[in-house]
Order: sequence, then structure tokens, then C-alpha cells
Amino acid sequence: MVVADINSGDLSRVAEAIVRQGGRAEARQVDVSSEDAVRLTVEETAASHGRLDYLFNNAGIGIGGDARDLTSEHWRRVLGVDLFGVIYGTLAAYPIMTRQGFGHIVNTSSSAGLLPGPFNAPTTPASTPSSGCPCRCASKRPIWGVKVSVVCPGFVRTSIYQTAVTVNIPQDKASPSARLAAWMMEPRAAQVILNGVEKNQAVIVFPASIRWVWRAYRIAPALISRLLAPLLRKRIRELRSYRLTSDEAKKAAEGQS
Repeated sequence: MVVADINSGDLSRVAEAIVRQGGRAEARQVDVSSEDAVRLTVEETAASHGRLDYLFNNAGIGIGGDARDLTSEHWRRVLGVDLFGVIYGTLAAYPIMTRQGFGHIVNTSSSAGLLPGPFNAPTTPASTPSSGCPCRCASKRPIWGVKVSVVCPGFVRTSIYQTAVTVNIPQDKASPSARLAAWMMEPRAAQVILNGVEKNQAVIVFPASIRWVWRAYRIAPALISRLLAPLLRKRIRELRSYRLTSDEAKKAAEGQS
């Protein structure tokens, strides 16, 4: 297994944990917003191991805030990782897998691509295209032998919430600890994803609460939107009440940089 990440500390920690548990892993620092870096990593991995069985496009960053406070740079940063990281990985792996006649690409998206929420404007367009990727590749599966799945998780307790940048909102208010306690833990989420991959599910949505809301939304989008609207408006009002002054925002930005 080749573990790739831009954060060298987390990268080494994950690779070492795999080795301690009897697996084989090598760490490689990669910025997925660089097409050349992603392509080189995928091609060298396939060349050195003789095959490419799986590609997990799992990198993601978060930037939250009122849409009126977000700049074009905020959008570019999120789309560069969350959307183009998936595109670059898929473009690099798909030709290799079609030549060898097998392989499975797993793209991690977000439930925000299925059920948009407040204060995550860049995440929604970044997640929506990657959520549709399996549908676009499905017709080629019987011919080329390449499987494609997309993962659309709800709230999972990962480091993305600690490393996320919040604009004009205190970070602790964007992801309150009271809600974090009820979120799915990483090991459980990983097992759900691997179970879905083993079953060759095109779309892997979890937890169950998100999955049922998504299914209902597909059947009656107008009705579900009306039912969710009061909750979303309440959350928007709550977050806007935390909106920082210009001086407070400047200090917060300096602390997150």
C-alpha cells in the first residue's frame, strides 16, 4: 500500500500503524492539487508493484463561512483539492486499470454533494461532480473491468474539522463539541466504506440517517427541502450570530494561518 498525503506527520503515522499491524506500506508526500505530482505517484506505484488494484481519492479540506465573506481564493483552494484532486487521481489511474483489465477507483465526496447545507458553499460544488462520477463510468465497467465507487459520508470525526479554515466565524462554533460526540468514529467509517467497496456499491452513503434523508430527497425533493428549510434557517441564524467583527476576523485568520 502506498499512503499519500501532503501532511508528512500524519502520513508517517498512518504508514507506521499499518506496518505495526502486519501490513506493508510506504509513505509518499503528495499535493493532490498538483496534476503532475498525482500522475507521477500513481504511475510510479503501478510500475514498482506491477499493478494498481485500488485508488482511494480521499484528500479533502474544508473552508466554512458566510458566502459573502468567502473570496475566490477560498473557492480555488477547496476546488483544487476536493474536486481536482479527484479528477487528477482518476485521470492517472483509469488508463492503467483499463490496460490491465481490472481495478477499483474509490472517490470520497461528501453528503454535501447530495444534501447541501449552510456555510459550506465551496464544498457543495466540489462534492456534487465527484458524487456523479460512478454513473458516468458505470457503462464501461463490463468492457474494461474497472469499478468506480463514490463515498458520501455524513459527519465523521476526522481531522478535517480541526484543520478546516473558518471565515469570520470562531472555529469552535462552526463544529461544536456537543455535536462531535454523536458523529461516527473513523474506524467505523472506514469499515463501512470497505464493506461498500467489497460489495461494489456505486454510491456509499452513511450513516443511516443521511442515507434515508437522501433517498427521500430523491423521491420528493421539494417536500424534503421544505421540511429541512426551518432547520437550515435556524443553523444559518445561529452561525451568523457568531460572525466576527473585522478586527476579530483578522486575529482569527492569523491564528489559522
